Amino acid sequence: MASKSPFPGMDPWLERRWGDVHQRLVTYAADALQEVLPDDLRARLEERVFVEALFGDRSIFPDVRVVEKGGGLGSSIARGGTATAEPLILDLDDEPVSQGFIEIIDTGSGGRVVTVIEVLSPSNKTPGAGQDLYLKKQRELRDGGDSLVEIDLLRSGRRVSPIPPERLPPEYRTAYQVCATRGWRRSKVEVYRVPLREPLPTINVPLRETDADVAMNLQELIEKVYRNARYDDLQYAEDAWPALEAGDAEWADEILKGAGRR
Repeated sequence: MASKSPFPGMDPWLERRWGDVHQRLVTYAADALQEVLPDDLRARLEERVFVEALFGDRSIFPDVRVVEKGGGLGSSIARGGTATAEPLILDLDDEPVSQGFIEIIDTGSGGRVVTVIEVLSPSNKTPGAGQDLYLKKQRELRDGGDSLVEIDLLRSGRRVSPIPPERLPPEYRTAYQVCATRGWRRSKVEVYRVPLREPLPTINVPLRETDADVAMNLQELIEKVYRNARYDDLQYAEDAWPALEAGDAEWADEILKGAGRR
């Protein structure tokens, strides 16, 4: 049974399982940070909860369930004797959606937030309540002088980093991206290139201005996700979602056939 992805870096087929991947990745990242943080800093898992509206792009979360058809009454007669059409009755299903993220807090200052680490979800990159809430939090962190690390391992959706793609050199317009802003240097953004065909990078996580950065090995984390979730059952016979560009699709096909997964 394969316990390792056949791909050298991010596995494009993991995007279909992002709810589980996201929760594991955030948890494992917090555990890894806990081992290397200064004694007076802690990594804590936090949760953002919101309700998705019925209308809009909800390709990830189901938003409508058919619960009954016509109430079992057949055709009906409105007041005045006019026959009315039989409606389809739907449940709006506005169930709360939760997103986990990491806060690094300073225990010596009453739990002041030093750094926030976000692993982006589809709702962060798709117009709607989730994106609105995320962008609001993004602005608050920068205005408040907190450091922010944004890890985007999704090919779907629109980038929400503060740097428009057209401002980046071509070699930094990669399939995935990591951005970091330091609370004491808000006018600067650190951008990590994360190509599809290369291992995920080890990034620097900023803490307080007087602290040295701590390293986070994204490749080790995603490999742990794959191994512990036993993602050897991914349906590699199917196309990746979102669809890969032609050249990348051919590259992926060669890798999967070479690994005996197709």
